[in-house]
Amino acid sequence: MSARFVSVDTYDIRFPTSRELDGSDAMNPDPDYSAAYVVLRTSEGDHEGHGFAFTIGRGNEVQTAAIAALRPYLAGREVDEVLGDLGGFWRELVHDSQLRWLGPEKGVMHMAVSAVVNALWDLKAKRAGLPLWQLLARMTPEELVALVDFRYLTDALTPDEALGILRAAQPGRAAREQQILADGYPAYTTSPGWLGYDDEKLRRLCREAVDAGFTQIKLKVGADLSDDLRRMRIAREVCGPDIRIAVDANQRWDVPVAIEWVRALAPYDVWWVEEPTSPDDVVGHAAIARGIAPIKVATGEHVQNRVVFKQLLQLDAVSYVQLDAARVAGVNENIAILLLAAKFGRPVCPHAGGVGLCELVQHLSMFDYVAVSGEMQDRIIEYVDHLHEHFIDPVRVENGRYLAPLAPGFSAAMHPASLSSYAFPDGPVWT
Repeated sequence: MSARFVSVDTYDIRFPTSRELDGSDAMNPDPDYSAAYVVLRTSEGDHEGHGFAFTIGRGNEVQTAAIAALRPYLAGREVDEVLGDLGGFWRELVHDSQLRWLGPEKGVMHMAVSAVVNALWDLKAKRAGLPLWQLLARMTPEELVALVDFRYLTDALTPDEALGILRAAQPGRAAREQQILADGYPAYTTSPGWLGYDDEKLRRLCREAVDAGFTQIKLKVGADLSDDLRRMRIAREVCGPDIRIAVDANQRWDVPVAIEWVRALAPYDVWWVEEPTSPDDVVGHAAIARGIAPIKVATGEHVQNRVVFKQLLQLDAVSYVQLDAARVAGVNENIAILLLAAKFGRPVCPHAGGVGLCELVQHLSMFDYVAVSGEMQDRIIEYVDHLHEHFIDPVRVENGRYLAPLAPGFSAAMHPASLSSYAFPDGPVWT
């Protein structure tokens, strides 16, 4: 008898990171890193699919309820039917006429789809006995293209063009896979740069980052220019001239203010400015990119879907594509974004500032290198040293590089004890 899905279980998981101001920035001064978490269980019982949407506290119950609303799409269905056509299942969820009305393709429901789709990929990779990055990297170009919804994209990227990109990357796949296994993937750290840290903590964490082998750090900016200038001066003094320092405004500024502020920081050799204005303002990003050149613009963690990424690339408004594993609708849509970035020749440097995001995005970047772009130049994954101990297969970072995950799955599963302890509002951490 074919295995079937028997439950879609959800959990409201919150970590009190606001107590130490971990994750603090100009727009989010007191975040409690949180996961609207889902576990897919089947009648065969050998494997479970784990996924989540990332939030920063209040409202996580709304995100969890949105994931629970997707139970009817899986309950009782054959596992092989769903996992055998994840492109079709993605379209079934995203194109649902009534769910679309809540977006379309944005916001809480789109992130709920992400959690479920990522959990399905976690399950599929576990059943295959492979980490997700290897599972994807060993699929044929035709199989990968079948996962992507090209609606709204064909003025920038057609299925035939996507096939061409993937076929061009086929030679050397095996060698690049071995290189990832041997050498890992470059990382940068945001851990020194949270806005709520005092100057001495900033100094200490910058020194530790350099000693740990990181070649790039990132500082949060945007609340007060004089504070930002002082903190940039400290970071540059500690890190020296050879370490890249990026800054992140977390959507704080209007377009003219962004240009003026970044120009003021320019003497400290800013590598990129991240999220300088509203994530929906594609034209504004383009104006900022022109106004601060040669400093680059990076954005993506709050970009809602592949269509906005397409426009950012078409208008030359972004130099570094910061896809997020849990913001758009999961692995499938992120494959579309990777293909768009490859078409336009833009490096992908994923966002990972949140619980579990480092665990997920490492798979996407490694897949990109092996099977899509074939490039690692100027590509780097964000790393924050928070909350990895709650994951069964946590990231491993050595000498400033992500080591390739080896365990089957998407590295999304949390320890049962963490799910119990940090459940909101009744877990012991909160009571």
